[in-house]
Amino acid sequence: MPNSSSISEFLLLALADTRQLQLLHFWLLLGIYLAALLGNGLISTAVACDHRLHTPMYFFLLNLALLDLGCISTTLPKAMANALWHTRHISYAGCAAQVFFFVFFLSAEYSILTIMSYDRYVAICKPLHYGTLLGSRACATMAAAEWNSQQR
Repeated sequence: MPNSSSISEFLLLALADTRQLQLLHFWLLLGIYLAALLGNGLISTAVACDHRLHTPMYFFLLNLALLDLGCISTTLPKAMANALWHTRHISYAGCAAQVFFFVFFLSAEYSILTIMSYDRYVAICKPLHYGTLLGSRACATMAAAEWNSQQR
């Protein structure tokens, strides 16, 4: 007799059993999420609006802020919803999508941090060649390669 069961959703482990602790977790997660949104939004706005910050270091910092927003936005909203509405399940497709996007954004963050470390290496060790090695075209190419390499 073959097994014909299928999985349509997962049950998540609750952070707390009492309603008061679940609400406390919701408010803590909401505070963390809003702080991340505010901080990364301010970084993005400052870099985009101030022409003096249109340098390679700040260009990569802008990319890192956007990746951080994506990374935190894949996990915290579902955790907050579960804490607020006293639910514990996530659909199979929702779990797969959450894992896919989390791994995508996390690996992209590691790539951009590697590129940022190369930028600082060139700025410190080869300051006279910095303009030629990391011009606007080279930075855009490295950022595009970093975003594109995560899609494979």
